[in-house]
Amino acid sequence: MDKTPLLKVNNLRKTFVTKGAAGRSSVLHAVDGVSFDIARGETLGLVGESGCGKTTLGRTILRLTEPTDGQIVFDGEDITNASMRPYRRRMQIIFQNPAGCLDPRTRINDTIEEGLIANKIGGSKAERRVMVAELLDKVGLDRSAANRYPHEFSGGMQQRVGIARALAVNPEFIVCDEPISALDVSYQSQIINLLKDMQASFGLTYLFISHDLSVVRHISNRIGVMYYGKLVEIGGSGEIISNAAHPYTRSLISAIPVPDPKRRSERQPDTDTAASEVELPETGCKYRNLCGKATGLCETEIPKLREISPGHFCACFACGE
Repeated sequence: MDKTPLLKVNNLRKTFVTKGAAGRSSVLHAVDGVSFDIARGETLGLVGESGCGKTTLGRTILRLTEPTDGQIVFDGEDITNASMRPYRRRMQIIFQNPAGCLDPRTRINDTIEEGLIANKIGGSKAERRVMVAELLDKVGLDRSAANRYPHEFSGGMQQRVGIARALAVNPEFIVCDEPISALDVSYQSQIINLLKDMQASFGLTYLFISHDLSVVRHISNRIGVMYYGKLVEIGGSGEIISNAAHPYTRSLISAIPVPDPKRRSERQPDTDTAASEVELPETGCKYRNLCGKATGLCETEIPKLREISPGHFCACFACGE
């Protein structure tokens, strides 16, 4: 795997102005100063609970949602404010809900061909039809699927169509936005294995977004953990699973189901209080009200990512102790 970063994100921010029941405006920091890079051919898994900003981060990187501040560098070029037309072919996304992202009135062939036409790939309609048939082969679908409609497929088959559509324009980088969360367990491993096979065949680079740490550790080279818009820990997949440093990461690991119901996980959450039951602090560390190691410093200062071992970064004052 080439260690040269294909994607670099520097202090990326995305805020939304929301209105409460009383009509008062408030600012939501969906992505709050996130920085990381992804090497060519690498899979960076991004985990965190629902609402932590994972999907917004992925969409902001692709400029489907415009960033509020920060920098996005793709293949050495700053694309933060650039026209995305030249990059749409190189940067793609696989959406979370396969049924919701496919036009129910459009045949599969036309759905996949649409990207080829937009990017002027294929000299004729006949040539494009051959390309669609080959793509269906690659994702494990029969070529006869080209003439069918989305409702004629299972969820797993619909997601294969979504993957074929993303691959049609020969991208280098794909944001996989919870691509298996809407699927039955029987289909999840099939899609994961398909994504890994496609990566090996085409040298793809993935940002794999999920709330399921057990899935992320299976597909990712490195894992990043988000909590309320901030990246609180990032490192090698094995390192994060075996030597998690941030209290929130340890809580996520504790939540991974254990195969033997009679045996409890070795790791336990730092607190038994649910996150939804605790008010988010306005100052200092956002996790401090759930953390058993919080000190006075956590009330006033926001911890920054720091390297606690080679390639392992943690945003916690207690990390490395």
